[in-house]
Amino acid sequence: MGGQKPGPCHLKINQYDNPMSNNALYNLHGIIPPLITPLTRQLTLDTDALSQLLKHVIEGGVHGIFVLGTTGEAPSLPETVKMALLQQVSEEVGQRIPWLAGITDCCLADAVDWAQRAERLGATAVVAAPPFYYPASQTALYDFFRQLSEESPLPLFLYNIPSHTRNILEPDTVVALLKLPNIEGYKDSTVDLMHFHRLQQQCADIHKSYFVGPEEFLLETVLLGAQGGVNGGANIFPSLYVRLYEAVQQHDLDKARFLHQQIMQISHHLYQDGKTVISGIKFALAERGIGTGLLVPPLTNLSEAEKEKMRTFLQEFNEHL
Repeated sequence: MGGQKPGPCHLKINQYDNPMSNNALYNLHGIIPPLITPLTRQLTLDTDALSQLLKHVIEGGVHGIFVLGTTGEAPSLPETVKMALLQQVSEEVGQRIPWLAGITDCCLADAVDWAQRAERLGATAVVAAPPFYYPASQTALYDFFRQLSEESPLPLFLYNIPSHTRNILEPDTVVALLKLPNIEGYKDSTVDLMHFHRLQQQCADIHKSYFVGPEEFLLETVLLGAQGGVNGGANIFPSLYVRLYEAVQQHDLDKARFLHQQIMQISHHLYQDGKTVISGIKFALAERGIGTGLLVPPLTNLSEAEKEKMRTFLQEFNEHL
């Protein structure tokens, strides 16, 4: 892992049997931004903005990308937009870097269908959060993911985000699922460091990958053995997040702490104004000339006062990067 200290959930190198990837070996690690979905004023896919965004994050040094996740507004997008996005990513990213596709769905058959579409388009792996709406027991969640992993033609990453799904994967369930052959890793968006520490203890002998969602925890989790971060702010400032990850790998903690403080400024000013994280990210990108900043309902766009406040922060922040 290029200097990665072995952690309790240390990543093994996996060979994905994907006919479009020429059986490439992917050592998933580092910064994998959960891409926004750029939208036109008609709420269709903004293909020009998506091209700009892909170029922006790849040139920023990211180690992979994740599309159709929470930051990508996947649950609210029509099928036509999701398919157009997958096709464009397939064409423009190809196998230059790993790319993962979100397949979260309350319907198991539809989740499998999206996994099959992603496989045909050359995705590296798929990612699924627990089904939402109905409360589910841990046994029910285990059975759901077990069947999904068995029917998915691509390796599956678990995605735990109880703030959005209502259902949480408890540590014992995560450990049991990570023992299954086609489940290759875990994205932790529980916003609970105790959850991370419990899993560290429980999966010491399981060689699967562990990524953290909240960027506020990127420094400490990578330092303690996580393989990287799936961090929304890397849409805006990809090289900043990459430099933090690399500083931890190089054991340069002074540099890592400095970069962490910059990321905490982003978190405070763009994410904590009573709106969803996505609105701040999309606005910041629009300020850079990438996309319209528009969100799909039921999410709402920023007010003019909120935009002006964030614009002031971005101008000052960019001056000190």
